Amino acid sequence: MRDGLTALTLMSRILDFPVFVLLLSFVVLWFSSLLGSIARRHLAPLTEEVREDFGVVQAAILTLLGLLIGFTFSMALNRYDQRKNYEEAEANAIGTEYVRVELLPPSDAARAQELLKRYLDQRVLFYTSRDAQQRRQIDSETAALQNDLWSVVRAAATAQPTPPVTLVVMGMNDVLNSQGYTQAAWLYRIPVEAWNLMAFIAIGCNLLIGFGARQTYKLLLLVVPLAVSVSFFLIADIDSPNAGLIHVQPQNLVSLAHSLALQ
Repeated sequence: MRDGLTALTLMSRILDFPVFVLLLSFVVLWFSSLLGSIARRHLAPLTEEVREDFGVVQAAILTLLGLLIGFTFSMALNRYDQRKNYEEAEANAIGTEYVRVELLPPSDAARAQELLKRYLDQRVLFYTSRDAQQRRQIDSETAALQNDLWSVVRAAATAQPTPPVTLVVMGMNDVLNSQGYTQAAWLYRIPVEAWNLMAFIAIGCNLLIGFGARQTYKLLLLVVPLAVSVSFFLIADIDSPNAGLIHVQPQNLVSLAHSLALQ
């Protein structure tokens, strides 16, 4: 059981480095093609009758691999869009609450607005930071600010439980919930089991390609491994929130921070 968890953890860490996924998958798949070509030379050659059936099997498994890659890419893209939507929702929730807290007594309103500005800065850093240690510090600071913000509105609601204050409390609840949704979207990734299935089928495809080739052209055997490896790289890049080249940019949060700074 522990060995299985260790393997899953290792695989998850590998997927956080899309460039490594590209290089590793390319090497493994190209070696699989060469291995299939070597097996063909040492085994009986395919007759024309057998080659026709072999072509059907090869086409079927290549089609299956293409469908899996397309489905997995769609999963990664949906998660990326979800992270973008939650970034927009966070900005809307914070901006709305910044206005609503003016319904509180002046001292509480000023305190809440100052905390919201600091909270907004931490949310921008959450989206832009790539350092693991800094991200842990951001999470800790965010949690502390959330407690402070809730303490302000809770004290105001306790002292003056009026409908306007209730509206402020509801808005603060939206702010806190939106951060939780974003955090969940960051954690939800393509399952490691799906990656293992794709890798297994990709290796099988390249073995069949090498085995079915009439002659060994090493450069030609590079085509499918390269195409599949680039596909794996793109999927891993989009699916990884903190690594790679494609990231959700906090455009709405940054725009909100600039507008609040002018007030």
